Amino acid sequence: MAAKRMQPPLPNRGTVDANVSKPNEKSVFCDNSPAKKVKGATPHSHERLERLMADANTRLTMLFSDFTEVLRERASADSMQVKELGDLLIEARDLEAHLKEKKEHLRHSLAVISQKLQA
Repeated sequence: MAAKRMQPPLPNRGTVDANVSKPNEKSVFCDNSPAKKVKGATPHSHERLERLMADANTRLTMLFSDFTEVLRERASADSMQVKELGDLLIEARDLEAHLKEKKEHLRHSLAVISQKLQA
């Protein structure tokens, strides 16, 4: 005869897990935790928080405006430098063309002198 396999018993679903806290037990948060402080916040603390946030907002606005002004000045300086570099490039090209023209004129003059000396 074949022996029946016995299955392990299923856990009792009616029992409460020992790890689950009971309502009367002490909370997970300590008494001075931020979570407890927020729950017990008073209107005075909300007003203080609002003032702090308004002050922080004002300071950030001032910092952003200063930063914007610095960036604007830097962009202006950069555009002036780009214009100056463009002007220098144009001047360098003009000078190059002038020197090439003088070089050709000198080459032509030397060719004329050379022909006169050979004759």
